This record gives sequence, C-alpha cells and structure tokens, in this order.
Amino acid sequence: MTPKSQGAASRTSTKPRATVHGYPRQGPGRELKKAVEGYWKGRVTADALRETAAGLRRGNWRQLREAGVREVPTGDFSLYDHVLDTTVMVGAVPERHRAAVEADALDGYFAMARGTQDVAPLEMTKWFDTNYHYLVPELGPDTVFAANSAKQTGELSEAVAEGHEARPVLVGPVTYLLLAKPAPGVAPDFEPLTLLERLLPVYAEVLADLRAAGARWVQLDEPALVADRTPAELNAAARAYRELGGLTDRPALLVGSCFDRLGDALPVLAKAPVEGLAVDFTGPAAANLDDLARAGGLPGKRLVAGVVDGRNVWINDLKKSLSTLASLLGFADRVDVAPSCSLLHVPLDAAAERGVDPQVARWLAFARQKVEEAVALATGLREGTDVIAGLLHANSSALASRSSAALTRDPAVRARTEAVTDADARRTAPYPERAAAQRARLKLPMLPATTIGSFPQTGELRSARADLRAGRLDAEGYDKRIAAEIRDVLAFQEQAGLDVLVHGEPERNDMVQYFAERLNGYVATQHGWVQSYGTRYVRPPILAGDVSRPAPMTVEWTRYAQSQTARPVKGMLTGPVTMLAWSFVRDDQPQAETARQVALALRDEVADLEAAGTAVVQVDEPALRETLPLRARRRPEYLAWATEAFRLATSAVRADTQIHTHMCYAEFGDIVSAIADLDADVISLEAARSHMQVAGELAAAGYPNEVGPGVYDIHSPRVPDAHEVASLLRKGLGAIPAERLWVNPDCGLKTRAWPEVRRALEHMVEAARTVRAETGGTVRG
Repeated sequence: MTPKSQGAASRTSTKPRATVHGYPRQGPGRELKKAVEGYWKGRVTADALRETAAGLRRGNWRQLREAGVREVPTGDFSLYDHVLDTTVMVGAVPERHRAAVEADALDGYFAMARGTQDVAPLEMTKWFDTNYHYLVPELGPDTVFAANSAKQTGELSEAVAEGHEARPVLVGPVTYLLLAKPAPGVAPDFEPLTLLERLLPVYAEVLADLRAAGARWVQLDEPALVADRTPAELNAAARAYRELGGLTDRPALLVGSCFDRLGDALPVLAKAPVEGLAVDFTGPAAANLDDLARAGGLPGKRLVAGVVDGRNVWINDLKKSLSTLASLLGFADRVDVAPSCSLLHVPLDAAAERGVDPQVARWLAFARQKVEEAVALATGLREGTDVIAGLLHANSSALASRSSAALTRDPAVRARTEAVTDADARRTAPYPERAAAQRARLKLPMLPATTIGSFPQTGELRSARADLRAGRLDAEGYDKRIAAEIRDVLAFQEQAGLDVLVHGEPERNDMVQYFAERLNGYVATQHGWVQSYGTRYVRPPILAGDVSRPAPMTVEWTRYAQSQTARPVKGMLTGPVTMLAWSFVRDDQPQAETARQVALALRDEVADLEAAGTAVVQVDEPALRETLPLRARRRPEYLAWATEAFRLATSAVRADTQIHTHMCYAEFGDIVSAIADLDADVISLEAARSHMQVAGELAAAGYPNEVGPGVYDIHSPRVPDAHEVASLLRKGLGAIPAERLWVNPDCGLKTRAWPEVRRALEHMVEAARTVRAETGGTVRG
C-alpha cells in the first residue's frame, strides 16, 4: 500500500495528534478582504496583495502551532475560492477567460470569479449544505487539462520554510468533476465525470510536484461522496483512488469527507490503496461510527476523526467525544483528532467577543477554540484523561449551565408553538383567486419590473451606523440620514421606471443580523465574520434561546417609504429557514421547533405590515435549498417543516396582499415541488449565470404561480446591456407565460456600487419595455 517513496510517512508516530482541514482566511481584521478589494480598485499593488496573503498564512500556521497542532494544512487559503483555485490547478480555464489569464494570471483569476464588462464570470452556487459559495467549473468533451501546481507547491514551501510539518489539502478529482457543469454550448446531458481518466494524470503530476516540494502527506477532499451516489459514481471513485494510490512518485494520501455519512462510499475508500481517511463523526455523520465498525475498520491506515463540529459555534462535549475516540482506536493503526471539516465555516476567535453575555460566552467555540478542543482531545487520548481533568471539569460545567439557563426556554413561546394548527399555515384563498384580487389592487403592467430589496450600502451609510453606535450621531440625526437615503432610492426607482419599489434597506446591516438584533433569543457578535463568497463576509448571529418578537421591526420605515410614492413598496423580511441557516443555530432542540418559533415572530410582523397598508410583502428564503440534507432519505422531513414555517409566517394575510419570496445561487431543480408548497404568489430566483435554467425547471414541473427569474448577475461588476437582458427575458418567456413573468435582478444590490446599479436597472427596464411590447400586452389581466 505504501508508495516506495513514502516509507518515512508510514513510520510517523502512531500516537494521536491534532490537526485541522482548513482555517479561516480573512484574518482578525478582515485584512484579506481589504487587500483584495483594494487591488480591484487600484489602491493595492499585486505584490502588496500577495504579501498580505502570505502574512495571513504565516499567522494562521503560527497560531495552529502555538495551540499544539504539529501538522498544519496548506493550499486551503484562497484569494477568492478554493474550487476556482482547483480549476486553475488543473488548467480548466474557460475559453472566454483564457486571454485574460494568459495576459495576467491574477487579473484573469478575478475575471473568472467576477467577470468583466465583456466576459461573464463562472456560475456561483452553494458548497453542499453550507452558506459558502463556490465557482462552478465549466467542462466539456473538448476540455484539455494541464497541471499548474504553482500555488500548491508555493504555499507548501512557505510553510516548510517556517519550520512547519505541512499537509497540502486539495479538492479531490471525483468531487471536482461532480461539482462541475457542462460549459456553455455543450449538450446539457454531458457528464463531466466522463473526463476522469483525462484528469487523473494531472492530479498525479500535482502529487509528484508536492512530494518534490516536501509533502509527506496530501489530503484529497471528496465531500461529494457523502451525498447519494450512483454505482457508476462509486465505481469512478474506486477507479480514481486505485490509480492514484498505485502511483509510486507521490506522498501518502489522506482522503477526506465531511458534512454527512459516507454510506456506500465508505467501503470503497476503505479498500482503496491510500494511507488514510479523514471522516466526520458529528451530526448526521455520527452514523459513520457504526458504518466503520461494520466495514471492519481501517486496518493499516490512518484515521483523522472529525469529532469537533466545524460548522457550529457551540462548545464540544469533550467527554462524549473522548468516548467516540476510544471506540475508534481499534479501527485504525493511527487515530488523529480534528474538527469535522474546514474551519472556514466559523468565525476566528470567540475570545474577541467582549459584548456577548458572559453566560453565553462560556458556551461558544470559534475556530481558535475548536483547535484547542481538538488538541485537548488528542492529549487526553494520548496521555490519559487525568492530564486534561481541569478542562473536562470546566467543559462539563459550561454544558450544564447551558442546559439549565432560563435564557434558553420561554414558556409563552413554547405554548404558542404547541397551539399551531394545520390551518394556520394555509392561505384562506387559492392562488387563482388571490391573483385576481392582487391584479385588481396593484394594476401592474405586463412583465412588471422590481428589485430584490437592498440597494447599495454606501460608505456614508456605514459611517452613519458607526457614528450612531459611537455616540457621534444621535438617533434623530441618524433617522434623518436614513429617511433621506430612502427618498433618494425611491426617486431613482421611479425615474428608472420600476413598477414595484423597495425602500432599499439603508437601515439594515445584514438581512439576518438586522432581524436577529430585534428578536429575543438571538445573540449578535462584533467580530464573528465568516466568508460567504469572495470578499463577501457576514456575521451570522447566534440562536441561543427561544425566539419571540418584542416589537415591530420594519413597519415604520416601510410605512414611511410608501408615503413617498404612489407605486407599491414591498415590505422586506427574511424568512424563518434563512434566519436559521444563516445563523449559528441552537443544537439542543430540533430545528423544526426553532423554525416554527421564528415563523410565528415573522407572522406578527407580516400582519403589522399589512395593517399599515403594505400591499406587497417579500419574505426571502435564499437558504431553503442550501439547507437541504445531502441524503435524500432525510429531505422529505426537512422540506415539510421548512415549507410549513414559510407558510406559517405568511398565511394570515388577505387575498389581495401579495406575498413574494426570493432564492438565489443554488440548484433548484430538486426542490421544485417544495417551491410550489411555499404557495408564495411570486417567487424570484437566480437565473442569469445559469442562463434561465430554473425557468425551464419550474415550467416542466407545472409550477402555477408567478416567477421572476433573475435577468442579470449582481455578484459581478459587469453591467449587461438592454439587448442581453431582453434576450434572457425572451428565453424566460419560452418557459413562463407573460402574465406570470416578472423582471428583476438575481439578488439584492447591497454589494454593488451606485453607478453600475443605475445603468443595470435602466437597461433592465428598457429590456422589459421592449419585450412587453413584443408580447402585445400592456396591463396584466
């Protein structure tokens, strides 16, 4: 099994050690975000950007070593996205980006991520069931792969030069192909996995390069194998690791998985001629323990046991994890301890949170604390629990304080959720009746144009919020600033010709955090930044207790906005599933129960908006698809409570009040029936990067309600012209009838600059008018 060149790797100590699969990239002050965005704006040179990145990598490795980690990961750091880095590594640059990449590798890299005025970027979608977004590889039968290991060997050399034992971490070849899509112009039924034989020699070359650069181990992550896989896909995995494992010029191979149980893929990997597996044992992946026992363990291999939850912020139950680890000791020649996945998905350091209630702070573990937990578990496993007796006592005390805290249980909230009936989660009128009432009330034109909700968050707005927090601006002055911004946003929308307006959300810091700060049960952080995509970082709030709404949250600003215009202004809320998915949700009760609590709080807000005269209320659920369980057998239960929560939040309104929802950057085809179960009057979805794919999927499923497939990609600075938007609209009309089709961007405009927003929306309205004239209709009947 051991390659000829890897005798040293096989002779390393078998005593348990701690390691990690990846670490947050941004730095304690989001230095990476600032450097990358500075480079885009011309204020930071390429050399300065690279030096910032190198400094952050050195800092991460130093922190890990100081915490007691002796084998640090490399290659997990990225200027934008690790899947895009893999695309560069294997030479799969799309044809339309090759000239840019050849002219300047760095600018070409960012062009693939963000696009240019002339060239569209790669599609972006969710990374499994997390809130991280990756850039989708575009492949076809003519794709030619070529190894480019410069980034991977360069970062390994940096770590070795710093004196670290380092393990490069790469996206595995099977997952890379399973995540890919057919390139534009390629038949949609093309299967990228058919390129495996062409891709494996490239991985072999990269592995040889890494070995030459000093790698003793290389980790190949294959999280796609924890989803339901066909026999052909499992055979492809077996073939891939039979070929890679049979190489002689390579490091020892550690094949990683995370997010769920491996199931049928476990015996495939257990039998493969590789030296180790990294396996998740948290959440639904806890079933891997029994599966491993049934498979006869991993004799002769290394097992990296993911017993510390790498996706949530609650402290680990150390005694429970030690019990799991003790069971695993007999399954492999060497058992090491790690978080369940890359720590990319959690904030950096809980100790930096000075404003969190000290009682709650005891219950929290961010990336640094999770590393400490893994090190403590490895120490206890290696040297005995007496060595960590103090840590175990403190951990047990903190866990007990959480389970008994009054903060976590509100009897009134629990009584209300128990009283919910099926009728509470259903509109009283069917959609056709509602549609007629809404059209009579709103009097909108054919192909009505709107936006998703947010408008640019300018530096002035962020400064105003900072000044309010610091006491440099009083509440009255702040409100005047927000009111002026709302008037400007409304005036622009009217001038541009939009039909249903939004107030632009200038008062909101984030679509989840804003509401979390106004709901009982949530805890906000000051420094809990997590990467969503590229340079977009969010601060997910922490759901620590039962949820209720002490007062209206959006009514006053929505009422004010409506008073400034005769056109309808949407009330804008974030839905219950997204409020869970984009928070660090409590793990001490079923998520269905928490979702119902949030839904009832939002139900009160929707009722107050309607009472204030709001005719259109949008309740966004962009996370509905991303939270879908990876295994099909668990999906019906999830979709049942998720769609019920949305309906519970939205079903108490009159027939002539129009309910919208929004979803973005996910694969929607496998939740079309759930989209129908939401029973929203209008749904807007991402569609530009995927070329209106979702419109066809909804039409094929017979979706009966109104649809706004996005006609331009807001995650790119590129501004499409009216002709391009009109072409997409016509494609949408090929699937959705004009009387049920809306015109809108893919997502909110918060991250964009005003100049591009103005041009893009003007082009969008121009396209809507052009296509509207082509349909021969003016007013919706």
